[in-house]
Amino acid sequence: MVQGTGSNVGKSLLVAGLCRVFARRGLKVRPFKPQNMSNNAAVTADGGEIGRAQALQARAAGVAPSVHMNPVLLKPQSEIGSQVVVQGRVVGTAKAREYQSWKPRLMAAVLDSFGRLSAEADLVLVEGAGSASEVNLRAGDIANMGFARAADVPVVLVGDIDRGGVIASLVGTKAVLDEADAAMIRGFIVNRFRGDPALFESGMRFVAERTGWPALGLVPHFSDAARLPAEDGLGLRREGRKGSVVVAVPVTPWISNFDDLDPLREEPGVEVVLVEPGQTLPVEAALVLLPGSKTTIDDLMFMCAQGWDIDLKAHVRRGGRVLGLCGGYQMLGTRIDDPFGIEGEAGRSIEGLGLLDVATTLTTRKRLEAVTGTTIPDGTPLSGYEMHIGETSGPDATSRAFAQLANGHRDGAVSADGRVTGTYVHGLFADDRQRARWLQLLGAETSDLAYEALVDDILDRFADHLEAHLDCDGLLALSAR
Repeated sequence: MVQGTGSNVGKSLLVAGLCRVFARRGLKVRPFKPQNMSNNAAVTADGGEIGRAQALQARAAGVAPSVHMNPVLLKPQSEIGSQVVVQGRVVGTAKAREYQSWKPRLMAAVLDSFGRLSAEADLVLVEGAGSASEVNLRAGDIANMGFARAADVPVVLVGDIDRGGVIASLVGTKAVLDEADAAMIRGFIVNRFRGDPALFESGMRFVAERTGWPALGLVPHFSDAARLPAEDGLGLRREGRKGSVVVAVPVTPWISNFDDLDPLREEPGVEVVLVEPGQTLPVEAALVLLPGSKTTIDDLMFMCAQGWDIDLKAHVRRGGRVLGLCGGYQMLGTRIDDPFGIEGEAGRSIEGLGLLDVATTLTTRKRLEAVTGTTIPDGTPLSGYEMHIGETSGPDATSRAFAQLANGHRDGAVSADGRVTGTYVHGLFADDRQRARWLQLLGAETSDLAYEALVDDILDRFADHLEAHLDCDGLLALSAR
């Protein structure tokens, strides 16, 4: 089990890299994260949803993602509450304090999923959540030491030297853990080192002497790891490349599935501009992209409070294009109704942006499905996935659907002038054919980028990087015990 001294120390990508390392050695590898908190989710082959990081780890291991790889997924809907997904299905919503009382019964699902994966694998690589030293949350813990103790899984602790204070973080973790928890840790890794490794040899020795844990590696910074799909919002604001065609993306509080942007960031002719609160939409944008949202009504209200609704309509008047993905599609319509209280108080309604003649009703059924199809009327193939609550209908969807899906459904809507499009399909731009279509519409240069091949190439190079700087044989020996 890979635990961290804090959030964003690189646990997710280290596990992905190690999945690729050991899968290349011929082992049957499965990733596992007992509890994840993220609005960046993926649809699984068995019809549920898990954190995007576990889907990437499954890909690195060469297997299809399963709901058992992330049995508890928390999807934040407010500052203090989250939707709770257990083994791929929504079971309710809980505020942070209330959720603590859920943990004992959730541990049963966690151990059930872990047992299923263990039965089919030679090696299960487990990722912890947040910090191993959150002793205030230790009672009932299912994400870190609580799971490690319950499943009897040895732990490797990771610290991030790029953040500063890594020696104190590692030694301090040993200091605050109780004796039995600390005994689960069998070694440590220092991640994201920059510079001459010889300068930190004494630091590695100091940590080993103070903790009694062996050093398993000093991992140099691997810049291309930032190009892989990120687990949470900390990965949203990575620096992109400059380009002649600007795609503007308003950043709302409950933005979700923002890895939809990653393929565009790789295009040499495209510049993805994140529009932060207090900023205006750039007038030079060729496309304004409204991404997914975990809480569509609240994010729409936020957009209007920022004045982005006014900017967006001015953008359309200037001849610019707009694309709404999932929640962004719902915002583009004339109205959103929430009769069942899916996003808060039952019976809420809000006027939409009015750029598409459609309306949305939020329903209790959640659609989770991988999809393929073709866009209308040009017949360009597409592939991706749907992950949404709500039904959208209206004249623009009836007369000018965006796509015909292979499952028989027609998806999305297009305005009469063709400048505004909405779709429920996530992952659209990861399909090279669809991305080329949109680049042509925007007047951007097309490239020979093969996005999925790029992701696999980065995973392979990262695995090579870890093989060179980690004691991978030592890690494997820990699992055998």
